[in-house]
Amino acid sequence: MAIADRWAALLMGTGKNKEKRNILWNMSGSFFYAFSSMVLSFLVMRIVGKEQGGIFAFGYSTFGQQMFILAYFGIRPFQVTDGVGEYRFGDYRIHRFFSCGVALAAGAGYLFFCGYTPQKAAIIFLLVCYKVIDGFADVYESEFQRAGHLHLTGKSNTFRTVLSVSVFLIVLSAGGSLLPACGAAVAAQLVGVAIFDISLIKRLPAVDRNRDIRRMAPLTGAVWLLFVSVFLDFYIFSAAKYAIDAHMDDVASGYFNVIFMPTSVINLAAGFVIRPVLTYLTDDWKEKRYAQFARMLGKISGLIAALSVLAVALAWVLGRPILGIMERILGPSYEGSLVPCHKAFVLVVLGGGFYAILNLYYYVLVILRRQKVIFGIYAVMTVLAAVLAPVFVKQGGILGAAWVYLVLMVVMAAGFASGAWVSCRLGRRQE
Repeated sequence: MAIADRWAALLMGTGKNKEKRNILWNMSGSFFYAFSSMVLSFLVMRIVGKEQGGIFAFGYSTFGQQMFILAYFGIRPFQVTDGVGEYRFGDYRIHRFFSCGVALAAGAGYLFFCGYTPQKAAIIFLLVCYKVIDGFADVYESEFQRAGHLHLTGKSNTFRTVLSVSVFLIVLSAGGSLLPACGAAVAAQLVGVAIFDISLIKRLPAVDRNRDIRRMAPLTGAVWLLFVSVFLDFYIFSAAKYAIDAHMDDVASGYFNVIFMPTSVINLAAGFVIRPVLTYLTDDWKEKRYAQFARMLGKISGLIAALSVLAVALAWVLGRPILGIMERILGPSYEGSLVPCHKAFVLVVLGGGFYAILNLYYYVLVILRRQKVIFGIYAVMTVLAAVLAPVFVKQGGILGAAWVYLVLMVVMAAGFASGAWVSCRLGRRQE
């Protein structure tokens, strides 16, 4: 505990340049988290091979992430904006214990019935544990932000990610076995939460750690629609990956995850474009500056569209050389495995552009407080994804998966954009 206390004192830092520290550390945490998610599956394929790499890719970036969303329960936006203290940190934490327990049970239940080999099921369950711990840490990091210490959120995200990923890669490289490496990563996550979250929250005197189990039901009722929307969004986004896991082999999962990597870059870039203007869009709408609201929304849409066209052009021109370089990095056994996926690679990049567009209009609908429209679109798209993804993958393999991803993103982007513009017109008429 003495070591943990010393770490906590060091991480708290001084009160100087607080706003600057908040921005820099938040950027650092976001970067390390996104970068690790993007490259880990690639490194695992390089170290332990195609099949094990495919298992890791599905467990880490698809099913594990889906269980993270269940543990996370969509509460963070609600918690960080709860400035009046409607709920105490203790209430949020006890709720997170419950949602994490549900996520672990759901993950175990899915793996029990899906017919995986014992080794694959064990690896994926450990990755579920890793992601659920990540979801538990989020309740602390959200409280840091609510208390005005966003830099602590960034530091926790940065150092936990570096610690757990480093331990994972060291054990994997030393032993060449995925199962113990995943176990070591889970242990490192637990240590990271103890050092970078639990020890720090005790040093924030304004945080109320008392809890009342009776507040679980109203808190769940306040955020359940947010959770369902986020959960369905990720399922739609990952429907092609689920279909590959169900109807192809683990090697195909690994390959598709590699060509899917650009979507992380596109989403990160889109976030840098979208987030700074959300406040301005919100203010324009609230102040009834409708013409200015429409102009800004049009400009941002055009900018994202232009960046998407550029990304697709680069993917078309440079995709083959890039995939060839990836093959050489992965090793001789991968020669000729990724370059044939060039067309699928371009389709995925194009789908990523439409996903960026739909994210913009998702936030617009949130600004307009059209949660029912958002939920309706997600409900329809979930059914469409569940029907189309298996059909496309069975008939077209990896290329079919890329096509269904693109189709789903195009339809969902059209739904959000039309829903947002129609809601804008209706909102203006009601004034």
